Amino acid sequence: MTSVNVTGQPPSEPPAVPGGAGLTTGVLARRLGVSPMTLRSWDRRYGIGPTARTEGGHRRWTAADVATIEEMCRLTATGVPPADAARAARTVAAGPPSAAEVPAVPTAPVGRSRAAGALPLGDVRQECRGLARAAVRLDAPALEKQLTAAVERYGVVVAWQEVMVPTLHAVGRRWASSEDQYVEVEHLLAWHVSTVLRRSAAPAVPVVPPAAGCVLLACAPGEQHTLPLEALHAALGREGLPVRMLGAAVPVEALDAAVRRLGPVAVVLWAQESARAAPALARHIAGHRWGMKGTRRGPAVLLGGPGWSRSQPAGVLRPAGLAQAVEALRALCTAG
Repeated sequence: MTSVNVTGQPPSEPPAVPGGAGLTTGVLARRLGVSPMTLRSWDRRYGIGPTARTEGGHRRWTAADVATIEEMCRLTATGVPPADAARAARTVAAGPPSAAEVPAVPTAPVGRSRAAGALPLGDVRQECRGLARAAVRLDAPALEKQLTAAVERYGVVVAWQEVMVPTLHAVGRRWASSEDQYVEVEHLLAWHVSTVLRRSAAPAVPVVPPAAGCVLLACAPGEQHTLPLEALHAALGREGLPVRMLGAAVPVEALDAAVRRLGPVAVVLWAQESARAAPALARHIAGHRWGMKGTRRGPAVLLGGPGWSRSQPAGVLRPAGLAQAVEALRALCTAG
């Protein structure tokens, strides 16, 4: 059966090229960081494909073809629907048209969108669409670029709450409803979120003298979900607040030793699941005291994560989200 591209016309016979000229689909896929299946799908659906053949009949991507597919990747990574991105990419490849033939080139709309794309996103920021498509394609370069751009444009707090979290939740919902499919999508997305957050934690000029104490971040014993703490670590670092990250599943003895050694202004304990929440540990940490008699002090304890909803001990703080946690910790670090 003759394939038909998005223009509705049968494709013309590709020109012959020498055997070594042009790129194979596999080589181009590796260069772009996408799967060969994605490139073949775009060729089949939108007519964005290799336009040359070797003397032996094998299809090859010319330099012009590569420029067109790179533009397609760039547009879809910003949230432009693939069909619109294909039309725009072909327009760019064709060069400037005459004034009477100028087409409407789609651009990514600003604000929020209800388009679901490949994942059940719902009403989210436009950037989530491009991020979701890049994740499903396993397009690592696009993920890195999109996440970095979100942090640079919105800052860590907004990028986390309104771009990263909705996309992570969408992947998680699809994973939960598809009998363990999309595991690789979730792992790749989480890895790049973590990478960008850690890179974003480069400290600004410190606003608190070193002797004032730091903020200590730790997951409750057995808790493996670190991304929310990594977002908090990045946000505090960007503000120049002293912070130490202990990471996942911190044993009770290790956390106790770190508190005694560092004398932190505050300790943040994260629990994603109620089974990991440890009220006795929170009370124990809050009970630490150090310093000279008459000026003894201890750390403020902040509880993060839905795991604490049933077991919040008295005398500790429970911020409602990342923005509130940053605000509370800023106040604690700069008090006095």
